[in-house]
Amino acid sequence: MKSIKKNELYGHLGEFLKARGIEFKEGAYAQGIQKGCSILTDTINLSQQGLEITKTQIEKQLDGMRQAIHEHTAPKPAPGGQSSQAGKSATKERAKKAPMKPKAGK
Repeated sequence: MKSIKKNELYGHLGEFLKARGIEFKEGAYAQGIQKGCSILTDTINLSQQGLEITKTQIEKQLDGMRQAIHEHTAPKPAPGGQSSQAGKSATKERAKKAPMKPKAGK
């Protein structure tokens, strides 16, 4: 999000009110409104910066949590250096080579 320029909010408020038939003239009330708009602009800009910093920190912490979860839930390597897929295929090969026993009743 873009930051708001110093007098941008005051200018937009002045244009809005002028369209409604109210025009700012130099005076104490106009200066008070301008100061209020300036404070509001600073508050919005600082809040926006704070949210960006917070978002960055949350993303870093989430990445750390995802990494920790991945490390704890990742499949463990099979003993003896074989992967789990290699162990499964070796079991299938042994089953193919084993002689079949005749079924009873035939």
